[in-house]
Amino acid sequence: MSDYIKFSVSDDLRALQDETLKKIAKSGKIKIGINEVTKAIERNLAKLVVIAEDVTPVEIVMHIPVIAKEKNIPFTYVKTRDDLGKVVGISAKASCIAVMDAGVNLKELQSLVSKLAELTGQKAEHKDAPKSEHKATVAEHKDVPKSEHKATTKPKPKEDKE
Repeated sequence: MSDYIKFSVSDDLRALQDETLKKIAKSGKIKIGINEVTKAIERNLAKLVVIAEDVTPVEIVMHIPVIAKEKNIPFTYVKTRDDLGKVVGISAKASCIAVMDAGVNLKELQSLVSKLAELTGQKAEHKDAPKSEHKATVAEHKDVPKSEHKATTKPKPKEDKE
């Protein structure tokens, strides 16, 4: 196992991930290649990253799991570059891919991501899921004196009447 491979994927999970990726390749959007995947991760656009285990030299993809984990983007592995290319429907080999949009297969992608989270111990957070934002209510600011509230608009300057 190479240095960049953080966990091993079971055969059951490999079958699920292959099936899901084939469906997503038909109806969703996928970026292929090291540079495209790196950009997608850095821009927080990737929903899932898949890396081939047989990439040489390993330095080419060593940064991918690190930045994906940093950005809280789930990632997984396939055995060979050839397998990864076939799964996404191209004739060439692929070192890594990023799922940008699952298309009609959002539930399948969410299922795969949650299973990967169980395997890796990471929090399963899907990028398409709505996030609840905390907004302060009047009740929360009830005890704060009005003088401490910040004004949202600047006061208008007074005009002198002559």
